[in-house]
Amino acid sequence: MTSVVLLDHGSGGRASRRLIREVFMRHLSNPVLDTMDDAAHLELSGSLAMSTDSFTVDPPEFPGGDIGSLAVHGTVNDVAMLGARPRYLSCAFILEEGLPLDLLERIVRSMGQAARAAGVWVVTGDTKVVPRGAADKVFITTTGIGEILADPAPAGSRAAAGDAVLLSGTVGDHGLTILSRRAGLALDGPLASDSAPLHVMAASLATEVGDIHVLRDPTRGGLATTLNEIAEQSGVACEIREEAIPVRSCVASGCAVLGLDPLYLANEGKLLCILPEAKAAGALAVMRRSPYGAEAAVIGRILAPGDKAGAGRVILITRPGGRRLLGMLEGEQLPRIC
Repeated sequence: MTSVVLLDHGSGGRASRRLIREVFMRHLSNPVLDTMDDAAHLELSGSLAMSTDSFTVDPPEFPGGDIGSLAVHGTVNDVAMLGARPRYLSCAFILEEGLPLDLLERIVRSMGQAARAAGVWVVTGDTKVVPRGAADKVFITTTGIGEILADPAPAGSRAAAGDAVLLSGTVGDHGLTILSRRAGLALDGPLASDSAPLHVMAASLATEVGDIHVLRDPTRGGLATTLNEIAEQSGVACEIREEAIPVRSCVASGCAVLGLDPLYLANEGKLLCILPEAKAAGALAVMRRSPYGAEAAVIGRILAPGDKAGAGRVILITRPGGRRLLGMLEGEQLPRIC
């Protein structure tokens, strides 16, 4: 093996097989993937959830994770937001010629560790190598599939007036971490990505609490954009309280310096849970029981459309008691964030 990725590694020949065997199979091996067929033979029954996502984060390694673990967590979480138990993943790699093989192996090792910790198998994949300059180091596309546990399944169109809006923890950690590392900024506090698998928390909400109307992870566009999407899908209004939204002090101070709003920064280890207000206390207890939900909070409520809040609108009650309309993110605040 050479010390860098070569175009030959994407040829489909001997070098490709060697790369797959010595890097990918070494860290992702399991009985399904080991057959090395063109498609994975899976045994599943009942209703299924499936999601796919691409990851181009820059830099590919950052405090709290890397593009490998992020790809697993992001896709596991997307499947889990349908009230499903993730089971299998596929992954496709686009590698730039000249990528150091030790960097690639660290990424794949991290991906394998994240998959094992989440209880999922990477059962099929693909690798392509492009010339220098045609990509930036490494891009990963993952697809996940799992069994739906909730009946009916949570959906963005199911939020209803009288529902409580719960958030599993602090916002803005991932977005500000990536920005600070990319720009070489020395901000105050121990900034780290919140990248984490949320499927166990989501499954517990679905099976122990029940009647979950919406589950959603507020990734690109942040909390504000995700709530706008839900309000629009459901034809309702949403009202949230600024003082109830958890934000780490280092994120708040960093955003103040840079002129950013943490409500629009990406998160990779947080979920929104919307359900009838009568079940909010039980859901909050389940979320706080998870290692990824210790700072969970009720942050607002769903309203029927009216004069003060039309359908699809999100209203922020500010700390002084004022009301501010939170729109969707306009443009790309931070490119290559996940």
